[in-house]
Amino acid sequence: MSKLRRNILPRRVIDIACFLLIFIFTPVTYIFEMTVVLPVFHEFGGFFHTFTMIAALFLVFQIKGNMIACMMLDTSVDTITLKPPTENDKLKLWRNCDICKKLVPPRSWHCKVCKICIVKRDHHCLFTGCCIGHLNHRYFMMFVVYLLIGSTYALVYNSLYLWYVKAAIYRNCLTVLKMTCPLLMLVTGSFWSNLTLIIYNLNILAFVYSVLLFVYHGSIILQGGVCHERGKYKYNLGWRRNLEIVFGGNMSRVWMSPLIKSQLPHNGVEWEMQHEGNKDS
Repeated sequence: MSKLRRNILPRRVIDIACFLLIFIFTPVTYIFEMTVVLPVFHEFGGFFHTFTMIAALFLVFQIKGNMIACMMLDTSVDTITLKPPTENDKLKLWRNCDICKKLVPPRSWHCKVCKICIVKRDHHCLFTGCCIGHLNHRYFMMFVVYLLIGSTYALVYNSLYLWYVKAAIYRNCLTVLKMTCPLLMLVTGSFWSNLTLIIYNLNILAFVYSVLLFVYHGSIILQGGVCHERGKYKYNLGWRRNLEIVFGGNMSRVWMSPLIKSQLPHNGVEWEMQHEGNKDS
């Protein structure tokens, strides 16, 4: 059974800022899209209006749900029973952590922010304020996937709204200047026009960042690695098995909800290494 973290709140100022940005920006954007942008394109109560509203609500649930699940799960070495193997060839893969004063299994590294060794540590996430490791890797990737889908969805609507529907207001050099230098919004423009540009700017930022995260982390996962192992993928068991190790045996359904259980096929301690003949073509 997975253990929950005792304190899920971010510790560093930068973690708190990034967490609040996503946690607040997501529902604010949803409200803005539903009340300001969507009625311009679709008649209220119509099929497309209802479908878009439900789809957007699903995306908000997935982004925040996977984000919270990622924060709640404890993926540190405290969640496993540390029993070093007796075989020398396996024992040499374990190492002593000088900070934790523990003998930790392969692929476990210490995080200075979380102040503990993390099982199959990938990286420390600014948005969740915690480390991404063996138990919460699935939720992090689903958070990234749905952030990408949601930001793309909103960016299309917002771009049409600003540059086509409201072209008389926003299609000018001043808008471009305010987008590149947001401080100008303090001295020019109305509150609502500037709020629209702020949301649009954050939308672009979320889109670009989620694309980079998806490409970067997705390519590593497909090769069976974590950030610490980039370029040294000795645990590459073929892309199907690599995905299963992250998303679990029920990986075909985990996209539906963070509440769906998917048992991981690995204990996080004894890792199978790559060998000839195990790669998927």
